[in-house]
Amino acid sequence: MHFTIILVPFLATTILPVWCQKQQEPILSPQETAIKQPLIGFGTYLLPQSEGPENTTAAVSLAIETGYRQIDCAADYENEQAVGKGIAKGLLKANLSRGDIWVTSKIWNDRHGDYDVVEGALNKTLSDLGLEYLDLYLIHWPVESSSGKNEVDYIKTWIAMSHLPKSRVLNIGISNFSPEQLRHLISETGVTPAVHQMELHPYLQQSSWIAANRALGISVTAYSPLGNSNPDYQHPSSPSRFSSSLLRSFFWSKNTESAPLPPPPLLQNTILKEIAERRDCTVAQVALSWNAGRGVSVIPKSSHERWIKENYGSLECELGVLDLVQLEEVGVKYLARFSNPSEEWGVELFAGLDDA
Repeated sequence: MHFTIILVPFLATTILPVWCQKQQEPILSPQETAIKQPLIGFGTYLLPQSEGPENTTAAVSLAIETGYRQIDCAADYENEQAVGKGIAKGLLKANLSRGDIWVTSKIWNDRHGDYDVVEGALNKTLSDLGLEYLDLYLIHWPVESSSGKNEVDYIKTWIAMSHLPKSRVLNIGISNFSPEQLRHLISETGVTPAVHQMELHPYLQQSSWIAANRALGISVTAYSPLGNSNPDYQHPSSPSRFSSSLLRSFFWSKNTESAPLPPPPLLQNTILKEIAERRDCTVAQVALSWNAGRGVSVIPKSSHERWIKENYGSLECELGVLDLVQLEEVGVKYLARFSNPSEEWGVELFAGLDDA
């Protein structure tokens, strides 16, 4: 099967949808335009640092050799030099050129600001990656912290990004925006993101929010597509980038009236295991295929050869109607967001979304 997502770069619009209205049927097919983003990519967040940067390099190289043609990076991951080495190594081994892959990176909160600040952040990322251009550059969070204080402020940064030379950034986009923040971004600047990257998995399905983005010609990418398979997300007592008290607030079940409890790790969910057995796939492949079937690009990550190849094999895992019904029921039973630094940063994020 051949999967791609089609993007509209720098699209300006003045017509906006009803932002928080629930739509009965999500739009499942991306709109037909000009630029293609691979439907499956390789994420680089939290690739094991304890094993040294060569591990990150080897994982990225293996991903490209395996068939991944999208690499997702970020300045905040603090590994872009190792990722860049992996890209160079992988392209060489796979006999590919730079134009054969899609590379995304993200500007971090402390680099928001005017054009000079944003350009400096881009130049640092390109230098670390050893690349001449990015296919996609995202605002990582709608939070500006260059002054030392976290504030929801992103307009100046977005305007600056829209003026970056096309020879160095082909598309710009956003990550982790709420409906109101997206509306404000477009109404203030007239520039619509090409891509919106957000947390999406069977425990956080957000079908209406995907549809609202698609109505504007915005393609959607899912981070954490395997949900709480990440050890940071599995239990409130686990070491986390955010505080344990905040992590507890990530978990919420519609069917739990008492104190919220975390859902089971996604890869241990009995319904997904049942579907995987029925379809002769792994649970991870079921979760990835489900999102890809919605036209959502997925960026799973792993440093292990077996799982890198297994995740890529999700392209061959085909789900049926019964599978989709059961997966929808999983999303009704559990509603869990695993990455939400609102309390930690003292700002409001994700207002107006399903789990708000």
